[in-house]
Amino acid sequence: MTQVKSLADLRRIKENLQGKMSLRENSNNPESLVQIRVAMATCGIASGAKQVMEFFIEELDKRNIQAVVTQTGCMGYCFAEPTVEITLPGQAPVVYGYVDINKADSIIEKYIKNGELVDGIIPVNYETIQK
Repeated sequence: MTQVKSLADLRRIKENLQGKMSLRENSNNPESLVQIRVAMATCGIASGAKQVMEFFIEELDKRNIQAVVTQTGCMGYCFAEPTVEITLPGQAPVVYGYVDINKADSIIEKYIKNGELVDGIIPVNYETIQK
């Protein structure tokens, strides 16, 4: 265990624990939050998905936007990597392709904050069979 030698050390420990508690609380009801899934298969990672995911995590925290950011495997859109699926509470998921840091910033500012669609949506090419 880390020794506490100053008030700054204590604050750092407190912030770290609060972040972990917030993550645990948010995971109990994820459908009430913005959900972001970054495709992290080999093709996604090679195209920069790791940097995109890190950007989403850091920027959502900086902008105080409550969201759950997770990685997923292949979404089947290898031609458009990095791909990101965004689900706003109560809405159908939207998949964006060719997501770099600039597009991720636009997605946060325009789509997540204001509900305004951003260029680069990959259209749904399948239907779920429900009987």
